[in-house]
Amino acid sequence: MSKKKRRANSQRKNEITKGIFTVLEKEPSKSFNYKQIASKLKIEDTQGRNDLIKRLGQLKTKERIIEVERGKYQQKPSELNVLIGKVDLTTSGNGYIIVEELEDDIFVQKHKLNRALHGDTVEVFFKRKGSGKRIEGEVATILERKKTTYVGIVDKQKTFAFVRPTDSKMYTDIFVPLDNLNKAGDGDKVLVELESWPKDRDSPYGKIVEVLGKPGEHNTEIHSILAEYGLPYEFPYEVEKYAQTLDTSIKAEEIAKRRDMREVLTFTIDPKDAKDFDDALSFKVLENGNYEIGVHIADVSHYVLPDTILEEEAYNRATSVYLVDRVVPMLPEVLSNNACSLRPNEEKYTFSAIFELDENAIIKNQWFGRTVINSNERFAYEEAQHIIETGENTIPKEISIRKDAYSIANDVVNAVLTFNKLAKIMRSKRMDYGAISFDKIEVRFSLDDNNEPEGVYFKESKDANKLIEEFMLLANRKVAEFIGKQNPKKTFIYRIHDEPNEDKLMALNGVISKFGHSVNLKDKKSISSSLNKLLKDVKGKKEQNLVDTLTIRSMSKAIYTTDNIGHYGLAFDYYSHFTSPIRRYPDVMVHRLLQHYLDGGKTVKEAVYEEKCKHSSEMEILASSAERDSIKYMQIKFMQDHSDKEFLGVISGVTEWGIYVEIIENKCEGMVRIRDIKDDYYNFDERQYAIVGERSKKTYQLGDEVFVMVKNTDLIKRHLDFSLIGKKE
Repeated sequence: MSKKKRRANSQRKNEITKGIFTVLEKEPSKSFNYKQIASKLKIEDTQGRNDLIKRLGQLKTKERIIEVERGKYQQKPSELNVLIGKVDLTTSGNGYIIVEELEDDIFVQKHKLNRALHGDTVEVFFKRKGSGKRIEGEVATILERKKTTYVGIVDKQKTFAFVRPTDSKMYTDIFVPLDNLNKAGDGDKVLVELESWPKDRDSPYGKIVEVLGKPGEHNTEIHSILAEYGLPYEFPYEVEKYAQTLDTSIKAEEIAKRRDMREVLTFTIDPKDAKDFDDALSFKVLENGNYEIGVHIADVSHYVLPDTILEEEAYNRATSVYLVDRVVPMLPEVLSNNACSLRPNEEKYTFSAIFELDENAIIKNQWFGRTVINSNERFAYEEAQHIIETGENTIPKEISIRKDAYSIANDVVNAVLTFNKLAKIMRSKRMDYGAISFDKIEVRFSLDDNNEPEGVYFKESKDANKLIEEFMLLANRKVAEFIGKQNPKKTFIYRIHDEPNEDKLMALNGVISKFGHSVNLKDKKSISSSLNKLLKDVKGKKEQNLVDTLTIRSMSKAIYTTDNIGHYGLAFDYYSHFTSPIRRYPDVMVHRLLQHYLDGGKTVKEAVYEEKCKHSSEMEILASSAERDSIKYMQIKFMQDHSDKEFLGVISGVTEWGIYVEIIENKCEGMVRIRDIKDDYYNFDERQYAIVGERSKKTYQLGDEVFVMVKNTDLIKRHLDFSLIGKKE
């Protein structure tokens, strides 16, 4: 063969090789036979096809491509890069794959998602687009669906129906055959379950599993919020039935196994509308002048036993959910509001942390174990606050949770005042150690009998709240220390909080500098002290809620884990959750493990409990999201009746499509869309956190005070739009 012919053959071979990789790289998640590749490369002659077949075989032998099934080839994953991650979709339909091993997220265009949905766990092919550019990829395989049910509105046709999901991150309608409608009518709000997604169809197929009601109706929207996050709003019949069969009576033989605290002065302090009381404090002055302080927690683990249907339900829920108009409890009412509720003048089984403290709040002794108590009093926070502020033993009628004013014993007043004195000492010590004091304003609504909002008020944390907080923190910390410091190491449940991300703190500094504030990033102690100074400085100012929110967002998220790294925000080396087993599953686990180790038990399998911790953390996030959505829903409902009123607000966010404004008097937040500001054409200036008029150079910047009116309220999508009146001069 001549040199010229050999060169031509070599060139053709290289062209075919390059062509094969071009085809396979373009769609790495798909496989192709030689005919499909030939068609894409426009190889139509017999010799060319034979060369292509031969080259495919050679590349397969050299393991540069793979034969996924007979005659069908796919790019070898390692030729690109393959990792597993979670899908985070944007409202535009494009997405990012969050991969733990990578610092940057992988950008995926919508046509390369290959039917992956928000939250799914997927395998993704990826490569970096040039030096320093973003990483781009394509979903190769969907390993696990995050969710298979969606809330949406039925669009019924003659021979079929679609459900239009209300989730802004769900980019496709769901096709529903008429025999899968489950009696849903056109326009109903429903919960639809994905069943399949045929390869030749643009939309997945589904069936309606629950009709939630008519859009806009109160119960429909509240149930929709729960359904969107996969949270139940009622207990299965068999769980309720099992709970009703529990023996909740107090037995003499059980009391004999416990430390009897029934004669010690004991009381609860809770919100005035609370229905379950899972913690109580006891007080006793010892002969040496020290104080015996008992932190008593409902012994839920006495009733919720492993390997029961009640345990399974509690684990699945993992937390109670506090919506704006109701509580969705972790445990059935027979436990949450009765057997495990530390109501006054009733004997109750408890799990307790008992401390001997001197007058400087220094711990001299401690004891942990099962007890029995009989609470003497039930106080609302307002009543305890009155005692703290006045030292009086009479609760006025206007703040009493009873029908009339009532008197309490002087020893109870003395106990409350002593608790308050000790709590202030403990709080001061925490602050000195570097704890961060978050007193973020919480929005609450006054509702009528039909759950219509009559007004907005703000929950304020006073000394009575902080008193309870300090003693709950004490119990949580000391229980965690007691187990965490044992040698050999024992598996336990910790509540950890990592140090804040430096990039987020720098971003926070950029925002708060607009208001004349700053955070010192020199070291850990400087950060803590300057954050506390910041939170104190903004108190009562227009920017308080904005700064509080942004500061919290700059923090890491607290989670449950068996791997203790301490709690940054509280400045504790050991911390757990021991004090709320009625509403938190991790506390139930803590009680069980604590008793197991008190009984001399060996350490338990860490992997088992780490998985339970992970589930509990995930459910906590879902519950918090549902709670925020219910507040947003009620804010919009409240604003519907104020569409003719002008409000003063603070610009709380700036984006390329508009500015978010938070009304000062009620904390309701809505959006002013850029396209609706008619006096100029405005551009988004990311660096200045502002929109700037092209002609007038007028700016609307984060933190500016502006006047707005309600333009549009959408209860179904939970959108609130404002019209901009102008800046406050």
